[in-house]
This record gives sequence, structure tokens and C-alpha cells, in this order.
Amino acid sequence: MKATDKTYWENRYAEHQTGWDLGQCAPPLQAYIDQLENKELSILIPGCGRAYEASYLLANGFTQVTIIDIAENLVAQLQQQFEHRPIKILKADFFSLEGSFDLILEQTFFCAIRPEQRKTYVNKVAELLKPQGKLVGLLFDKQFEADGPPFGGSIAEYEELFKGKFDLRKLEKAYNSIKPRQNAEVFINFIKK
Repeated sequence: MKATDKTYWENRYAEHQTGWDLGQCAPPLQAYIDQLENKELSILIPGCGRAYEASYLLANGFTQVTIIDIAENLVAQLQQQFEHRPIKILKADFFSLEGSFDLILEQTFFCAIRPEQRKTYVNKVAELLKPQGKLVGLLFDKQFEADGPPFGGSIAEYEELFKGKFDLRKLEKAYNSIKPRQNAEVFINFIKK
């Protein structure tokens, strides 16, 4: 399975195998969004799933939100859900995306890609971010017993992976994760070098 395997993700949604779906904006991301003052930031959410973070952004007056997912039926649902709303919805492979963003919000996309794709992810995020752009979100700080997705990792691994392209402003245990993920998530706030 690859993050770009459309059939795999279509089946996961069709069979309601979406254990990563919180049903809401993740509390650490909500807290981060709440302190943002510039409502005109260009924001990308890769592998957006049901796009709870996008809904939260729109409800709070953000005007330049782009979401991307590879699952065709999911994207069709999102297009209906966000009809007449100021949001750009893309059905595409993140790794072939072009554009320029102030902020990329990471919520369960990174853990869905195989570890051997992670260096490509880092390079792609750096390519998509404007100078001084930010990658903010949540990564798992645990290993999973079964072969993923999700795929886990550790703070030490993430530090090594991202430090070449980013100033690691924050890389620490999330204090406000939902109960099932407490002590298993790290909050990241990385600034493109």
C-alpha cells in the first residue's frame, strides 16, 4: 500500500474503516488555529479526510483554504459539503501538487505514508511552503504492532528527518490530545529554512 494507492483509500472509506477519524477538529490543531490572527493565510491540508480542520478554519473566517485527498468518492462528498463555501478542493496525489502556501496543517496524512516515503514528504512540504512558511500538526510518538497504516515514529526520528529543511520551533508531546491518543502524539511547529 502506498499513500498514492487510490483504490486502497476508496475501500477504506467505503467500508467505514476510518479509525483515524476523530469526528471533529483535533484539539491541538483547534488551539493552534484559535491563536492565528491573519485570516488570509494560504493554508493546505494534505490527505484531508473528512476535513474537520477545514470546517473549523472556515467557521473562524479563514479565506484561503485548500484541501487535497486522493479518494474520489470522499472528494465528491466534500465538494457537496462545501458547496458555495470559499475553499479549494482537490482530488489529486499530494506528491504531484504544485502551489505555494503559508501554512500546511498535518493531521494523519504523514502516518498514512510508508516510512520510506517520508523523506519525499519532507521535501515536498518544503517545496510547497513559501519562505518562512510553517508545517504545523500532529505526528504519532509511538510504534504500532501491525504493519500500517498508520505508521508510527518517535521524536528522535522526526528531529533527524526534518532538521535539514526546517527550524524545529516545537516538537513535543501534545498536552491536549483526545483521550485515546494521550501520550501518543507530538505537536509540531516547523518553519521552513
